[in-house]
Amino acid sequence: MNHIPFRVNVALLSAGHFLNDFYCNFLPILLPVIIPQLGLSLTLSGLLIMVMSITSNLLQPVFGYIMDKHDWRRLLVPVLPFGAICICTIGFVTSKSMLFFVIALTGLSVSLFHPLGSTLVAKSSSPQNLSSDMSYYIAGGNIGFALAPLALVAFTAVYPLTSLPWLILPSILLAAILSQSKLQQFSTIPAHSSSQRALRLGEVLANRSVIKLNLAMGLRCWTHTSVSTFLPLLLIHAGYSSLLSGSLLTLFLVGCTAGGLAGGWLGKRCSHKSIIVGSLLLGLLPTWYFFTHAGTELLSLAALFFSGFFLLSPQPSSLVWANHLMPANAGMAAGMMLGLSFGLGSIGTAITAALADYIGLSTALLLTSLPLLLAASFAAATPTK
Repeated sequence: MNHIPFRVNVALLSAGHFLNDFYCNFLPILLPVIIPQLGLSLTLSGLLIMVMSITSNLLQPVFGYIMDKHDWRRLLVPVLPFGAICICTIGFVTSKSMLFFVIALTGLSVSLFHPLGSTLVAKSSSPQNLSSDMSYYIAGGNIGFALAPLALVAFTAVYPLTSLPWLILPSILLAAILSQSKLQQFSTIPAHSSSQRALRLGEVLANRSVIKLNLAMGLRCWTHTSVSTFLPLLLIHAGYSSLLSGSLLTLFLVGCTAGGLAGGWLGKRCSHKSIIVGSLLLGLLPTWYFFTHAGTELLSLAALFFSGFFLLSPQPSSLVWANHLMPANAGMAAGMMLGLSFGLGSIGTAITAALADYIGLSTALLLTSLPLLLAASFAAATPTK
């Protein structure tokens, strides 16, 4: 029975990840409303997305590194309401500068929660359950990210943007529960033996194993981020409705969630390297097939689902593997796998967008399946310890 409080801790952190990623996916849905209200150009809209990407992804390893040195457990309670308040007050923003400020703060809350939550999952889990517990934590975020567009479209169809603050309430409720939970007893500073010491920043940057794993996951995220960003646009240009395009994006994200859970389950039975390399190679075929047969036929839908499945199934193993490579830098390891990799993927997505202007979006997205081969090569070349 001693394991029950730990299962509750993982469930609470997974719920926190659900809300964190739920709120951070509001911006793409709100942009079509905000652009005419504030007179944003497409260039400024792109800069806004970039600000969100930088503050929500690239800062995660920085915050993780600090959490490895200083105990930031107290931030677990306020960080979710903070992010919710920032994004849900967007309906009251009256200037472009205020909008950029609010979005930057929203991104900061994401960068804080991811390494914090991952570190506490590792503290709450036993070694034999770490991979599956990480998969539950990741699945919470994936589900929240996938449901945000559906929930927000339904909400804004009935209520104005000035009613968004009502959506802050779930974060306040969960924060109250977290404040009374057993999670308050865990420090963010890794407990390491005398044979382990926290790596200095220069040592981390010079660690070839860490660099290879980051490159592998960054290349994976190039494909993942490109698909999730441009899939609706591709389908709309092909003549499909916005509703159907959004539904296919949801199908892809549901596949991602299922893959994350399956990857965590396999992590207890197979080596993390074999899961990552195998998933990356298996993801190549369905991704390639869908972008050569994009549409609503059964095989195309199955390919889209399994593209998401194999693109996200490596993530739990990547977190555990990064922890093994940097056992005394758990926060920074989590920040790299959940933040830096997606930041690198965003750079790749920008390359895909630039290519699309010259060769067409369909061909550019087809080519984004190729980074999976490079990702598998880097993962295969990464030592397990």
